[in-house]
Amino acid sequence: MIDRRTWITRTGGAALLVLAGRHETLSALPPKPVIEVYKDPSCGCCEKWVDHLRASRFTAYVHNDTAMEARKDRVGVPASMRSCHTALIGGYIVEGHVPAADIQRMLREKPKAMGLAIPGMPMSAPGMGEPGARVQPYSVLAFERNGSSRIYAQYR
Repeated sequence: MIDRRTWITRTGGAALLVLAGRHETLSALPPKPVIEVYKDPSCGCCEKWVDHLRASRFTAYVHNDTAMEARKDRVGVPASMRSCHTALIGGYIVEGHVPAADIQRMLREKPKAMGLAIPGMPMSAPGMGEPGARVQPYSVLAFERNGSSRIYAQYR
């Protein structure tokens, strides 16, 4: 039979080993990217897009803003790139229903651009439309402050 002190020492030591192993496992996971989303409080499709981001391992902080055009002016979204919501991440702007995979790619590749946008609100983009709805092709654009853009990704 072991005495109380020996039992506490052994079980405490075992617990520390388990926790140390768990810490290494948790710290090996890549951190979730943090994205700040600005949207009109009455916009439901924006909430669905935020759900899409969270399902793709983003930490999304949502800010309801009734003056979205002024917000877009302040951060520098060109008029030709505007959509319903604006997000900021890693020094980039994300305008509209850009797929999480394209945002992740942008963060990895760090393209020379101000950000990514899907002008308008295509029904096939994340957060738009209903499951099984007709596919509407769209492009994700990398844009500059002056409004110039290039195709970053295409969906058909």
